[in-house]
Amino acid sequence: MPKKNRTDWLDRLADRAFRATISALHLLPWRARIRTMGWFCVHLLGPVAGYTRRAEENLAFVYPDMDRPTRRAVARAALDNMGRTIIENYSPREQLRDTAVLKPSGPGWPAIEAARRARRPIIFVSAHFGNWQAARAALNQRGYDIGGLYRPFNNPYANAHYVESIEQVGGRAYARSRRGLAAFLRTLKDGGQAAMMLDQYVADGAMLDFLGQLAPTSLSAAEMALRHDALLVPIYGVRQPDGFSFEMVIEEPIPHTDPVEMTQALNDSLADQIDAHPGQWFWMHRRWKPHRVAARRAREAAEAEADGEDAEV
Repeated sequence: MPKKNRTDWLDRLADRAFRATISALHLLPWRARIRTMGWFCVHLLGPVAGYTRRAEENLAFVYPDMDRPTRRAVARAALDNMGRTIIENYSPREQLRDTAVLKPSGPGWPAIEAARRARRPIIFVSAHFGNWQAARAALNQRGYDIGGLYRPFNNPYANAHYVESIEQVGGRAYARSRRGLAAFLRTLKDGGQAAMMLDQYVADGAMLDFLGQLAPTSLSAAEMALRHDALLVPIYGVRQPDGFSFEMVIEEPIPHTDPVEMTQALNDSLADQIDAHPGQWFWMHRRWKPHRVAARRAREAAEAEADGEDAEV
């Protein structure tokens, strides 16, 4: 039962409005439904919510030589992909039908099959790129049981709806909370599989390169892989040029070394996918927050200098 708060009525209203929108879209034929949600995000949500501007700012930050028309085109493609992904993920029956035909590709496929047969745990790492749920839905129909670690929404009613959409394509939804992480770890200890994202800003994360810029990044996926001897596998559902179908790409498992090196390899894997398909990543994310990164680096430099002076004394 969602916990009530002072804005409970607003949360309920927002959730009902969203559910009504999804229900209305479900009256449309499948492909028209996907196109319509893409159009909505490009022409209405993106400009009104400031996502278009933020996407273009991020593109200018990462690709300073990219001209403005190209930035605008990539931002629009990213918003279109976001809208398509949202309605696809809230249409589990059709999503399961379409992903059932996906054939795994990439060098990681034999490795994960061997790990599954041996009951060795697998941590799949993806990002807000293409449709991250497409590959998970496809593998779950091939005998896997891949749940997902997610960041709970502030709106508890929308969160309940989101969890339902995750679990309807198989696997369990693990909240980023003490209880959720404990369940996630139990799955790994039992030799199971789970998935997580690695493309969001984490204030106290390691300062790692992502698309040529420093981005605070969580080391948790690599740390858990080392602790539980789990395969750490980048996986992507790459949207195809028709806008509706996908290629499931399973990359080579990341070698076990140390958390920083392994996580950098994950960042590099995603960067390669984004460079190849720039319109498929959610450029609307506040991934870098350069002012906060600069302030943190200045603070850490001052602390290091102070520690050095104390050592001399």
